[in-house]
Amino acid sequence: MSDNDLERWVTEELHFDPTLHSDAIAVSTSEGDVTLRGTVGSFREKRDAEKTARRVAGVKKVANELKVRLLTEHGRGDADLRGAVLRALDLDSLIPDTIDARVDDGWVTLTGTAAWQYQRDEAGYLAGNIAGVIGIDNQIDLAPTGAPPDDIQQAIRDAFKRNANVEAEDVSVDTHDGTVVLTGSVSSWAEHDQALAAAWAAPGVKGVDDYLEVEN
Repeated sequence: MSDNDLERWVTEELHFDPTLHSDAIAVSTSEGDVTLRGTVGSFREKRDAEKTARRVAGVKKVANELKVRLLTEHGRGDADLRGAVLRALDLDSLIPDTIDARVDDGWVTLTGTAAWQYQRDEAGYLAGNIAGVIGIDNQIDLAPTGAPPDDIQQAIRDAFKRNANVEAEDVSVDTHDGTVVLTGSVSSWAEHDQALAAAWAAPGVKGVDDYLEVEN
């Protein structure tokens, strides 16, 4: 696919997404690498614009250089914003009470500990949905509980084989002291995300080094 065609497809997909106000988003492409520039009205839009671009066939990487520029009515004081974030976290049954938040000029920093990556991701997702947030710094530490399997590496490989969306033969798995290293190639960002989720789901995993390449 040519750069011009990919740029057109990504632009059309951004316009097609009803949750985005894409008129102020500029798209440029180079050999499958996509760069998003411009302004959006919320951190949620910035995050979702990247997700939208990644699902377009032919996209290998996305550089998200969008700036969040809040509308006047969405501006909030840091104390008010922190309260809104904490309430959202408290209402979600997936979030442990070991997670806290602080806010500085609209930037939310999440701290504390969680047993699983999905809890860390959920906290970042919820905080990013709050009106007035302009950025997220997720510093939640993982503190896995329970005994890990005897062979984390094999457990992840078995998970890949069970997953219809992951070509297990194309992804290599190495582990060291609770850190998983993924290398190889996948055919889409959807496959990439499935492989990453499977690695994080293994008990005892403290970190995942993602070196997977998307080759459309």
